Amino acid sequence: MTSDDTAHPGRPRSLRTYSALSPEQVDAVLALLAESARHDGRQAVSEQGRLQLRGGERPGVSHLLLTAGDELVGYAQLEDTDPVEPPAAELVVHPAHRGQGHGRALGAALLAASGKRLRVWAHGGHAAARHLAQVLGLTLFRELRQMRRPLTDFDAPEPVLPPDVTVRTFVPGQDDAAWLAVNAAAFAHHPEQGSLTQRDLDDRKAEPWFDPAGFFLAFRGERLAGFHWTKVHAAERLGEVYVLGVSPEAQGTGLGKALTTIGLRHLKAQGLPTAMLYVDADNTAAVSVYERLGFRTYETDLMYRTES
Repeated sequence: MTSDDTAHPGRPRSLRTYSALSPEQVDAVLALLAESARHDGRQAVSEQGRLQLRGGERPGVSHLLLTAGDELVGYAQLEDTDPVEPPAAELVVHPAHRGQGHGRALGAALLAASGKRLRVWAHGGHAAARHLAQVLGLTLFRELRQMRRPLTDFDAPEPVLPPDVTVRTFVPGQDDAAWLAVNAAAFAHHPEQGSLTQRDLDDRKAEPWFDPAGFFLAFRGERLAGFHWTKVHAAERLGEVYVLGVSPEAQGTGLGKALTTIGLRHLKAQGLPTAMLYVDADNTAAVSVYERLGFRTYETDLMYRTES
């Protein structure tokens, strides 16, 4: 959520909702997101949200385009796929058009579309986004930390795997179903990660950054027990602990720590100076593990929600 909201002074404003965007609309939204990222220093819409812009209609996902005259000035995405939690949203206003009521208009439309049951991300937790959340009557619900550590001084020894465990890299097509099953089990209580589908996995495999050589799978016999999927942000020269998961029956065996080390050693071998990861602030056990590995909080994403 990125906005700086006061009053709208002039040009006629139009807000329309779509279940799928045309290629031209996708290009316009991506251009808006790119300009916002240049201005704010980070993306206003998550990777999942950006992937959901393309590829046609997706169940439960809608796109709100806000125009002033014939210019796209704001975008919001609403995802209503969780059977329990309220719909989740992200929104952004073009930096050149902030302070004109556009963020409030998008927020009000999201509240109406969700039946006033809404969760909204504010990536980076900017003061303007916090103010807009207050104006919309939303309260802080979740904190997602981005943590980072230098890799230049990472000198962990070869990790010790639990007995009978072997590690190899992901084979696209061959390992998809097994990975999706273990990912769902490992993140059964995670609102986004645990619900990934084959289409979500295919979206990521089609991205330029995807590299199976950095996607490590741990097997006990023929059964997948855990994984560490790394990601390289080439432009930023930043390595990411993208997803790290251990099946419930393999938890507490030291496999997670071993897989973390394998992934970080791989990222360092790529010549990357820094590693990052995301973790919920209330997952104190994971935060403690990552802090012992030298990670420190870099910035925080905030999620707000309606109280009802």
